[in-house]
Amino acid sequence: MEKQQILIVDDEDVNRLILEGMFEDKDIYETIEASNGREAISAIEGRKNIVLILLDILMPVLDGFAVLEYMKEKNLLEEIPVIMITSETIGDSEDKAYSYGVADVIHKPFYPHIVKRRSQNIIDLYQSRHNMAIRLKEQEEALLAQQKELNENNEFMIDALSSVVESRSAETGEHTKRIKNLTRIMLRYFVENFPQYGLGESQIDPIARASVLHDVGKIGIPDAVLLKPGRLTNEEFELMKEHTTIGCEILKKFYRNPDSEFERYCYEICRHHHERWDGRGYPDHLVGDDIPISAQIVAIADVFDALVSPRVYKSSFDTDTAYNMIINGECGQFSPDVLECFRLAKEDFFSVCGSN
Repeated sequence: MEKQQILIVDDEDVNRLILEGMFEDKDIYETIEASNGREAISAIEGRKNIVLILLDILMPVLDGFAVLEYMKEKNLLEEIPVIMITSETIGDSEDKAYSYGVADVIHKPFYPHIVKRRSQNIIDLYQSRHNMAIRLKEQEEALLAQQKELNENNEFMIDALSSVVESRSAETGEHTKRIKNLTRIMLRYFVENFPQYGLGESQIDPIARASVLHDVGKIGIPDAVLLKPGRLTNEEFELMKEHTTIGCEILKKFYRNPDSEFERYCYEICRHHHERWDGRGYPDHLVGDDIPISAQIVAIADVFDALVSPRVYKSSFDTDTAYNMIINGECGQFSPDVLECFRLAKEDFFSVCGSN
C-alpha cells in the first residue's frame, strides 16, 4: 500500500520537528519537509501521494502565499488540502489564506494535539470526497457503457427494420443508409448556419438515426401497389400515401417513453416527410413552419436520393439535374432556409450519391 505523504513547510527546524512528530504512524504516513516556498514547490512537483500540506506563511526565498499562488495556477487546491500556519501578529493573513481556498488556518503558537486532530479530519474529508468522485466517475462510465450498448442494439434493430422495408420495395437496399448520411450532412450545415431554429449538435445524431424509419409504413402497403413495375394510378397513389400514417401507427406500438426526443423525431419524420412548404404535401397538408424541421430536412434528402436512383418506372437523373429540379421547385416547394442549406451541402450530397 502506497504511503500517504504529509508535506511540512516551515523555515524553523523546531516547528518542523514538532509537526513531523504528530504523524508517528510510519506505516500510513510519510512526512517530507521543506524549509521555504521554493523547496515546497519542488516537493509538490515531484509528489506521489501528498494528502496534506502544513504551510507556514513567513519564510525566506518564497513565502507561503507564493506556494498558494502556484497551487492555484495548477488547480491543485481542490485536490490537496492545505492547513496554513500563521503568526497571530500578521493582520489579514487569515482572510487572504481562505481566499485562496485553504482548508484551515492555525495560529502560532499552536497546540500539536489540536493540529493533529484538525489534520486528520481534513485528510479524512478530502479522501472521502476523492473516493466519492472516483465512485461517481466509475458509475458514470458504467452508465455510458450501458447507454452505448443500448444505442448499438437500437441501431441494429432500426437498421434491421429498415432493411425489411427495403426488401419489399422496388428501391435499392442502400436507400436508407444514404438518407441517414444526407440527413446528417444537412443537419451539420443547418446547425451552423441557421441557429434560429434551435437545433444543436446534440440533435444531429438522433434525427439522422430516426430518418431511416421514414418509410417504415410501406410494410403495410399491398405488394400489388408497392411493387408495381410502372407508374401508379391515382387510386394506387392515394393508397401509397397511407404509408406515412401506417408508419406512425407502427411506431406508436413501440413507444416506451412519451418524452423521448428520438421517438418524437421518428414520428415527425415518418408522418411529415412528404409535406411541402406550400401545403400541397401529405398526409396533413401542413404549411410552412408547421412542418417539423426534422421532417423538412429528411424530405429534401429523400427527394434527392429518389431522383438520382433508378426505379422500375424511371431511370436515374444525374446529380446536377436532380439538384436543379429541387432548386427550381419541380419536386414540390421547400422552405427557403432548407433550400439554402441544400445549396451549401451540394458538393457533399454529390459525394454521397456519386456523379451517375
